[in-house]
Amino acid sequence: MYQIQILKSKVHRATVTEANIDYVGSLTMDADLMDAANMLEHEKIQVVNVNNGERIETYLIKGERGSGIICLNGPAARKAVVGDIVIIISYALMDFEMAKTFKPTVIFPNANNRLA
Repeated sequence: MYQIQILKSKVHRATVTEANIDYVGSLTMDADLMDAANMLEHEKIQVVNVNNGERIETYLIKGERGSGIICLNGPAARKAVVGDIVIIISYALMDFEMAKTFKPTVIFPNANNRLA
């Protein structure tokens, strides 16, 4: 049997709170959002900017719990400005048959990047 990549986790429509060009790279996300979305620190992610159509790949850094932080760091900071809306996605590699029944974790934070 073969394996495919499938959506594992998604943070749908988070608001960028910071863009830090002077950092090595990555995306810093509130630890509460990471936990709710079933995402891990250093996990590879795709960031899709709803405002300008940019799509980048980077990795996660755990941000302060309860802060609401969504910060693009390093070169990624050039792809968004504070206030932009982004979708943050991670994928998993799994057996085709398992993928048929797998249910991804999708969360919908509010405008302050908090969960209801």
